[in-house]
Amino acid sequence: MIAARGVTYRHDDGTRALDGCSLTVADGETVLLCGPNGSGKTTLLQHLSGLLTPDEGTVTVDGLDVEANPVHARTAVGTVFQNPRDGIVAARVGADVAFGPENLGLDRAEVDRRVGEALAAVDLGERAADRVETLSGGERARVAVAGALAMEPGHLALDEPFGGLDWPATRTLLARLDALRERGVSLVVATHDLRDLAPRADRVVVLDRGRVAHETAEPDPDRLREFGVRPW
Repeated sequence: MIAARGVTYRHDDGTRALDGCSLTVADGETVLLCGPNGSGKTTLLQHLSGLLTPDEGTVTVDGLDVEANPVHARTAVGTVFQNPRDGIVAARVGADVAFGPENLGLDRAEVDRRVGEALAAVDLGERAADRVETLSGGERARVAVAGALAMEPGHLALDEPFGGLDWPATRTLLARLDALRERGVSLVVATHDLRDLAPRADRVVVLDRGRVAHETAEPDPDRLREFGVRPW
């Protein structure tokens, strides 16, 4: 389980990106985060994986406080950034996807297995030796997803994962997310586009000015529009 309780986070200029925000994600649950630009979606995701520390409140992953156990959080919660360049750490595709598993201290055979399966899952199985700089934006996004998948996390946080993807790549990623859901992996997805994801979600949560403004298991398009969210 992931639990954010009363989380407040201030930017350097003092503005509040999160303002007493609380969210619980049960094991195996799929939650969509939506809301207007600046509502706090990305900032909340970064707290769930320990990439940011709250000024007030707490975040726990699997019962462990994230601030006290950052390595557990970053291992248990795989994160896919909105801009795939933010997560690229190596020059070649295979090396980039291998970075996380290697840092877990896994043996070479296990690292290779994870890299192969993760790249196959995003239709890049033949591209391991390619240089990242030669890839399109959509392909880089898929590499970022593969890097998170290779960690085999119990939870996955994705920030606008379909941005820049064409329909075949989107369909491939949706199939992979479906497989993860069936395996019991928790998914927290920040998105502006609910069309393909809403039928897969257990809950839709709307953020507004750093707080949870609305949440429902049965989203109503008219209600979502009130918060500036484009329904399907």
